[in-house]
Order: sequence, then C-alpha cells, then structure tokens
Amino acid sequence: MNVENDVLLLAIESSCDETAASVVKNGRTVLSNVISSQIELHKLYGGVVPEIASRKHIEKINQVVKEALDTAGVTLDDLSAIGVTYGPGLVGALLVGVAEAKAIAYAKKLPLVGVHHIEGHICANYIENPDLEPPFLCLVVSGGHTHLVRVKDYGAYEILGRTRDDAAGEAFDKVARAIGLGYPGGPKIEKLAKEGDPHAIPFPRAKIEDCAYDFSFSGLKSAVLNYMNGCKMKGEAVNEADIAASFQQAVIDVLVRNAMQAVEDYQADTLAIAGGVASNGTLREAVQKACREKGVRFCHPSPILCTDNAAMIGTAAYYEYQKGVRHGWDLNAVPNLKLGERV
Repeated sequence: MNVENDVLLLAIESSCDETAASVVKNGRTVLSNVISSQIELHKLYGGVVPEIASRKHIEKINQVVKEALDTAGVTLDDLSAIGVTYGPGLVGALLVGVAEAKAIAYAKKLPLVGVHHIEGHICANYIENPDLEPPFLCLVVSGGHTHLVRVKDYGAYEILGRTRDDAAGEAFDKVARAIGLGYPGGPKIEKLAKEGDPHAIPFPRAKIEDCAYDFSFSGLKSAVLNYMNGCKMKGEAVNEADIAASFQQAVIDVLVRNAMQAVEDYQADTLAIAGGVASNGTLREAVQKACREKGVRFCHPSPILCTDNAAMIGTAAYYEYQKGVRHGWDLNAVPNLKLGERV
C-alpha cells in the first residue's frame, strides 16, 4: 500500500466489554474495524462484570490488533500514530487498551494520542457523512451517558444537557431485567416493543425545570416497576410488549423533545446522534421525523459504528493528532474522564 502521503492511525478501544482495533486513513476512511464482543459471556451474569471484562481484553487484544493490521493491509511500520481510549469506562478494561497502545507506540517510536470515549462516539458521524463539519449539535445516548452536546469545532465541545441520574441505556437495561428479558436490554426492549402499543401505558416524561436540556430517567424506570407491581397485586395480566413499547416511547419522546429544543434555541442546522442507543431504529425514525419537520439535517452512524468500536476512536484521534495533541508514557486510564477534559 502506498501510504507515503497518508496519515494512518491504529486505534484501540477497550473501555467496557468490546475489544476493538481499527486502522483509519486520514480521519474518515476506515481500512479495518475489528470488534471482539463479550456479550455472550456477560449474559450469564445479567450485565458486565468488570474483572471478567478485563481478563478477556488481555486474552484478545493482540489478536484483534493483528487482525486489524492484516485486514487493512498495513504493518506497524506504515503507521503515523497510535490512538487509544483512556476514559471514561471501566478502569481495568481501559488499562488493557492503554498499555497495549503505549507498548506499540514506544516500540515503534510513534506518537501516542489518548481519546475520550464519548468524543469517539460523536466522531463516528464523520465516517459516513464525509461533508459533515462542526458546528452542529449531537445527542449522545449510550449505556453510561446521555448528553446533548454542542460541537463547536473538532475537539471543542459544550455540554448543554446531561442526565441527572440513569442514562437512557442504563434505564433500558434495568427495565429489560424487570420484564425478564435479560442482558443486553436495549436490543431486547426494541424487539419486544414492535409487538406492543407505545401509547398503551401513560408513563411519565420527566422535565427538568432549571435546565430544559437535562434528562432524568430514574422516575420513568420506577414508574415501570410500580406499574408491574400494581398489576401483580391486583391479579391483572401484564402485557410485556405494551410495557416495552410504552417505556421506549417515553424515553424517545424526552430525547427528541430536548434535542429539538436545543436545535431551536441555538438555531442549529444539523443534528447528529451517537452512542449505543442511537442504533435503536425507532429512535432514529423519531429524530429523523422531527428534523425533517424543522428543516434540519439529520446525521447518524450505521448501527455498527454506534456501539463501541475502534474506528470512531481512530477518527477522533486523527483530529487530535492534527492539532498536535500528544500523550506521554505516563498516560493512564481515567474512568471518570469528563468530555472536554484534558489529562
């Protein structure tokens, strides 16, 4: 491969339960995107077990990196830099990826670029929307985060709103567990919801009075549990499909309402979505419809780029690299790293 004039980054992602590596060219061209998922392993426990996740990352990381390089048709000697997620996430899981990236960068004398995991999710939008450039608004919806972000420039973010309690994905997992669907909750709720009536049960849509862009899903989760307990006490049958559909619709209504409020207030012409829950088809349709009605461009990554992957980390690392961001050999995992924070 002729890589003389290209910027090639090897990116590594290991923040939770996916071991991933990718080779990205010039920020937006993905040459490989290898993901080793641990979902089947963690299903046994109803959620991610941090220690097990860390051990599995150690087992898989070298294989995944080699496959990413082989698929891209490059070697370590062709690379311009190494990008890696260093937070937020599970500290043990993050450490595996950071150690791997530091070892490769040190051995090959390559620049090391640490990446914020949520920034990676936002940057996934650049991969399949080659003409997308800041500024724009982005709704980030994942298992651990629900943020409404103003993307002011590459690497420059203003958080307009965030969840006050449970993230949307976390609420999906908890409700799925209550219904008896198991882990992971998001895809299972979405599948069951197709069989139910989204307007069957009037679950609450929380609105935060002191910040129109903030989210709260803890009350909604409690309302679902109370409804199910009430049915049980009265001896009434529980329609699980209606519960799933009504719960999902309540989450979507709040996400769309807050995002559209920000679009209007900031006169934004583009809204993007990102994060694992952004792969939910019903959510995507709802956001697309709302954007169409307001004459706003709607951008979203493919489902495979919504869930944790290394291609998005490679894209984020590229723009950091172009700005001159470099990390030293003291780069460490930062499990509670805030978006926009530099360590």
